[in-house]
Amino acid sequence: MKSSIRFSIKFIIGLLLLFAIFIIAMIFGAAETSLQDVWNALFSNLKNDQINILREIRFPREIGAVVVGAALAVSGAIMQGITRNPLADPGLLGLTSGANAALAVTLAFFPMVNYFGITIACFIGAAIGAIMVFSIGAMKKGGFSPLRIVLAGAAVSAFLYAIADGVGIYFKISKNVNMWTAGGLIGTNWSQLSIIIPFVCIGTLIALLLSRQLTILSLNEEVAVGLGQKTTLIKTILFIVIILLAGASVALVGNMAFIGLMVPHIVRAIVGTDYRAIIPMSVIAGAILMLVADTLGRTINIPFETPVAAIIAIMGLPFFLLVVRKGGGAFQ
Repeated sequence: MKSSIRFSIKFIIGLLLLFAIFIIAMIFGAAETSLQDVWNALFSNLKNDQINILREIRFPREIGAVVVGAALAVSGAIMQGITRNPLADPGLLGLTSGANAALAVTLAFFPMVNYFGITIACFIGAAIGAIMVFSIGAMKKGGFSPLRIVLAGAAVSAFLYAIADGVGIYFKISKNVNMWTAGGLIGTNWSQLSIIIPFVCIGTLIALLLSRQLTILSLNEEVAVGLGQKTTLIKTILFIVIILLAGASVALVGNMAFIGLMVPHIVRAIVGTDYRAIIPMSVIAGAILMLVADTLGRTINIPFETPVAAIIAIMGLPFFLLVVRKGGGAFQ
């Protein structure tokens, strides 16, 4: 009872922090806006240049940041849980590179495809990338090891990125592919969000429903089997959830590594190892991290933008090295 109360307090604090950072992200940018403009954009029918910028550009962009941050954080938490690998991350284990390659192939062979078609292609590519990584990682006796999976992820990611670049150069669509895969939220609009948000919500809801089973799986698979869990079915469903979340993220912002690595470790330090707490807190923490990175990218070099993927990488690489050095227990 006490633990649930403590979690509820932490969750409410997280929501309040998310709301505050969202408002800050709405205010700051190349165009000067005020808190009053934000209020009018959200709750009134007034129209002027500042309000139009907030409604049509900044608001969908920051909603996209929240959605993508949450999706990548949850997918990373699930991956770390089912593989028991502290270095698991959709961007490091082939999912985003697979989605990137599929996106390039789709733009080359189906140039008139709509955004929904691109999203489906990203799902397929994410699945192919993940299957390649886990197949290579399982080739040697002894099962998966964190190092082997990371090395397989690096090799497969390099291969799939090369495919995407080659397709872009050969079909003279490099500019279009790079615009998709630069890792940013520029141009995010309401029609894109209307397609992406349902997939992310469905994936997150399924993850929440299976969070208890994921907690047991993350500790010991033999115990899970002994408790009567259908581990193969649960892993398959969670794998599909990871593909939905990672594929939707790539379709919206392109390549984005390290969010799925960092957030679950930070969240476990706050709420413990129970995925019934980790999943909802990862939603909030991932959204906060992505909002902060996007706001920094928009403001540190006004009127130019620093790619949000670069901001995340600057934060993520030292974190990755720290986790490697501590053997995965740096934030336990």
